[in-house]
Amino acid sequence: MFGSIAAIGAGLAVLGAGLGIGKIGGSAMDAIARQPEASGKIQTAMIIAAALIEGVALFGVVVGLLGLETGVK
Repeated sequence: MFGSIAAIGAGLAVLGAGLGIGKIGGSAMDAIARQPEASGKIQTAMIIAAALIEGVALFGVVVGLLGLETGVK
């Protein structure tokens, strides 16, 4: 029972990261379309934010998999 809950938590972490990175990408494209001369700054900020979200998602997956591993016993 605990293992399946941990797997669901890991899946939700990945789903949330995908949605967050997608929102960042879409918003960055809107911003670049409105102000093309600032595309370099926008792209840099987008990549940094996406990397931070990816790191948090990876942490969530690792925690979920550790919960899956300890829940088997």
